[in-house]
Amino acid sequence: MSDPADDSDASFRTVADPGEASFEVRGSEFIGYVAPANTVEEAESFVETIRSRHLDATHNVPAYRVPAGADSSGGGTNADTGPTPPNTGVMLREYQSDDGEPSGSAGKPALNVLVQRDVRNVAAVVTRYYGGTNLGVGGLARAYSRAVNDAVDDAGVIQTVPHERFDVTVGYDDSGTVRGLLESADVEFDATYEADVSFSVRAPVAAASELRDRIRSATSGRADIDQ
Repeated sequence: MSDPADDSDASFRTVADPGEASFEVRGSEFIGYVAPANTVEEAESFVETIRSRHLDATHNVPAYRVPAGADSSGGGTNADTGPTPPNTGVMLREYQSDDGEPSGSAGKPALNVLVQRDVRNVAAVVTRYYGGTNLGVGGLARAYSRAVNDAVDDAGVIQTVPHERFDVTVGYDDSGTVRGLLESADVEFDATYEADVSFSVRAPVAAASELRDRIRSATSGRADIDQ
């Protein structure tokens, strides 16, 4: 059995893109949102974005499952570190809040969808505009579950591996070499050409260290790499 620290290439399921779905139940409008999120900070930022978009809503119910790590602090009330998913070696922080709905009627059903569909590195928010008719705990649970499930369907689910980001800064003379290495490694990157050339790189964790070593070697140590 491999040590969890060596499971950087273990694949997992997550949403492919942001997703959105809406419907009405007895006059109440429910809008479900999901988006990829790799840290608590990214998840909280997404939640705040949706809340800001719907300041007039009756409720904005959040739920997320993201890696719990040194760079993933916070989480607010009701935050909880969940179990380690099989074959990943990653502890997850699972968070949900009812945001004023009856206890257990909103946040938990929303989070349960993410758990049952086995997706992580994902944040969800369900916005509700009250329509004048109480739905009861069961009706609310079904509505919040449906909103997240439909939003996940809209986003699509993919199998992926953990990624990390790092920045590479070089002079113009080395920029072509670095770009060629990044393109041959088939990793995502953005290049900014100013006084020097900066590459913002997103690479699989399992391959990132070797890629950085190749960049250092190819530039004879001239590349400034910021992890």
